[in-house]
Amino acid sequence: MTHWIILPIILPAVLAPFIVLAARYHMGIQRVFSIFGVATLIAITAGLAWQTSDGEIILYRLGDWAAPFGIVLVGDRLSTTMVLLTSILALFVLLYAIGSKWDERGRHFHALFQFQLMGIMGAFLTGDLFNLFVFFEVLLIASYGLMIHAGGNARLRAGVQYVLYNLLGSTLFLFALGALYAETGTLNMADLADRVSLFEASNTVGIRIAAVLLLLVFAIKAAIAPLHFWLPSSYSEAPAPVAALFAIMTKVGAYAIIRVYTMAFPPGTEVTEGLHGLWLLPAALVTMVIGAVGVLAAKKLDRLVAFSVVGSMGMVMVAVSQFTPDSIAAALYYMVHSTLAAAVLFLISDLVRSGRSHLRLTTELPVAGAALTAALFFLGAIAMSGLPPLSGFVGKLLILDASFDATLMVWIWVIVLSASLVTVVGFARAGSTLFWKAESVEKPEDYAPEPRPAALSYVAVGGLVSLLIAHTVFAGPVHRFMSATSAQLFAPAPYIATVLDTPGRLSKPKEKEDQK
Repeated sequence: MTHWIILPIILPAVLAPFIVLAARYHMGIQRVFSIFGVATLIAITAGLAWQTSDGEIILYRLGDWAAPFGIVLVGDRLSTTMVLLTSILALFVLLYAIGSKWDERGRHFHALFQFQLMGIMGAFLTGDLFNLFVFFEVLLIASYGLMIHAGGNARLRAGVQYVLYNLLGSTLFLFALGALYAETGTLNMADLADRVSLFEASNTVGIRIAAVLLLLVFAIKAAIAPLHFWLPSSYSEAPAPVAALFAIMTKVGAYAIIRVYTMAFPPGTEVTEGLHGLWLLPAALVTMVIGAVGVLAAKKLDRLVAFSVVGSMGMVMVAVSQFTPDSIAAALYYMVHSTLAAAVLFLISDLVRSGRSHLRLTTELPVAGAALTAALFFLGAIAMSGLPPLSGFVGKLLILDASFDATLMVWIWVIVLSASLVTVVGFARAGSTLFWKAESVEKPEDYAPEPRPAALSYVAVGGLVSLLIAHTVFAGPVHRFMSATSAQLFAPAPYIATVLDTPGRLSKPKEKEDQK
């Protein structure tokens, strides 16, 4: 048993109260400890990702209580990749918040930021559905505080809407957990996989209800239509660094669907036959259409970016809903891309806001630093729209290629390509209005340009763009790794054996380690 896997949860959980109690009135100290914590998280999660890259399963039993009775944290390729992505994203978001001084516009930004990281890390690493619920609630509390950071009536209304819809999801989650525990007597995902496989098809009403409720809960978190309606207002009204960090939160919902429905309720399971493809794929296609139409119809830049997030989640779920090794690998590649691209666009929208009084898509005088901001927007728009040569284009090709054998293959291709075209038009319209047409506006005699955004803000956005470029350049190795991750998900016996301590089901890498 390794203790390293609990550090991504413990470190932010310790830093948050320390910042509140010991550095409440010292912004410089808060910034130092926050950056130190995130940098340490990157080192720890990178080590965990490296340790699991050969297929090893890392297990931590809290209190040394064995599963399924005790709480366990489990690290495999998927979970460690997601925590590494979260920690890297958090560093650049934090740098932007400091450079733009967003962290000074309200109270307890850095403490809430650390609590948010704690919830995200725990959701990715837990091996138990009840503790997934607990970490979801930690996410909800911290994200609400971050969303209303700096105040404002519009932000408060969006925050209340966000909380109400997510509380509805939490209530459904509790109902699902109660039904699942009543039927199986366990909420440990590995143990659940064993017990569900023993059910006869004639006695599965309770299990199917629980599985549907879980799918609805995760669909709310992933913003899948028709349960997406909370996202556009919430993300567009949130402070830009907060919205950029929230780019990973929809992926928590997608991660939960992938994890639970490849392990506890895998494709081909008799008790939940037909559950995955019954509505998930059509809902994903509708989500893509809604996202594309929203991008085209948006009258403000921040809402345009928020709807592009909805569309990107539709793309992810088109791949996930097919539940084949190739489609899951494509979905994982695209999840990394869409997280980085969404964060870039939310931060760029704040760069635009720093030189204008509003974000409405109207022609006005050029913003300060317009050339560099326009170049970054151009790259971010290309990435999110899926145009070559960036990783969005590669990800969409992988998803389309994985859809050749799908029953709705024609619909997938038509909607994906059409939605991509509409998204391109929407971003082109926004970019030309904000940057190109602005040069034709006549400057008044007393015109004084707004000060240029801080260099650190551009460093943060440029760093995320560099990661997008690297994700494209190394698309081959990354996709091979995602394929190995997908293969591990569809062969969960080593995961189950490690968690339940049943050596007869251990994977080959673990057997070799035991022999050594």
